[in-house]
Amino acid sequence: MKTLNIITLLLLIVGGVNWGLVGLFDLDVVAALFGPGSALARLVYIVVGVSAIYQLIPLFAAVSHDGYSNPQRIH
Repeated sequence: MKTLNIITLLLLIVGGVNWGLVGLFDLDVVAALFGPGSALARLVYIVVGVSAIYQLIPLFAAVSHDGYSNPQRIH
């Protein structure tokens, strides 16, 4: 499970950097590597999207713990 978490986080970082390059320089690295609109480029986008959905699980788990949803007051 930890390995899958690391892989999906790395995919999200790569995807985020790619979107940053698209926004800043109109450079889509995935499309440049695999061809714009190619099946392989679409697969990469799908895998990054699924990784984002997967990362919602640990996010919701962290938020649902008492330390996040009900912070303790300092007396």
